[in-house]
Amino acid sequence: MTRLVRGADGRMWTVRGRMSWANMDGADDFEHDVAGGHGPGIGMISILVILTIVLLVWRPAGVVVPGWLILALVLLFLFFPARWALRRPWTIVAETPGDLDEHPPERWVGTVRGVFNVRQETSKVARNIEVYSLPNVDGPLQPVD
Repeated sequence: MTRLVRGADGRMWTVRGRMSWANMDGADDFEHDVAGGHGPGIGMISILVILTIVLLVWRPAGVVVPGWLILALVLLFLFFPARWALRRPWTIVAETPGDLDEHPPERWVGTVRGVFNVRQETSKVARNIEVYSLPNVDGPLQPVD
C-alpha cells in the first residue's frame, strides 16, 4: 500500500506500509510466552485435528452429523490462523527526497499491528503531512537519521 502526498510546504511525500512477517517486537512484550517457537502450536493443532477426525469417524452408523457442526468445526479451525494473519505487524514509512531550497530529505518509520489499524494510521499520517508538512510526532512514526 503506497500513497503519494503533497505536504503543505510543497514537498512530495511517499507513505507506504509493508507487512512484516518477522515479529519485530522484543522479547519483553512476550513474557507470558513460556514455550516459544512453533512446537506447541503444531502440537495443539495436531491434537485438535486428531480429536475432530475421531469425532467424525468413530461414531455409530445411525448418527447423522449435522451440517452446522461441520461448519462450526471449520470456523474453529480457521479462527486462529485468520486472527494471526490480520494481527501481523506492519511497518509504515513516510519519506521525502526534500527539495533544493531549505528542506532536507526526511524519513519517518513506525510499526502498527493489524490490517485495519494500518489503514487508519496511513490515512492519519497522510492527513498530517497535508496539513502540517510532517507526520505527527505523537503517532507511531518517528524520524530516522
